[in-house]
Amino acid sequence: MAVEMLYFAWVREGVGRGSERVDPPAGVTTVADLLDWLAKESASHAAAFADRARLRAAVDQAFVPLDAPIAGAREVAIFPPVTGG
Repeated sequence: MAVEMLYFAWVREGVGRGSERVDPPAGVTTVADLLDWLAKESASHAAAFADRARLRAAVDQAFVPLDAPIAGAREVAIFPPVTGG
């Protein structure tokens, strides 16, 4: 299951790219699992995802908690909390 990952703001800077296409293994079933798997793949991902309290996610453009399932997802976005004003 290939997934398009999108990264925004300081997450993008930490990972070193704005997007990437990944193909996680079958055991990766939630956003948190996906972050864990990516963190094991590179030091830059590990550093960008280290403080999960500072991360938010969207699956197919819908805000979700990090424990949300990713089955059938085409796109997962990772970004810091956003404030408006």
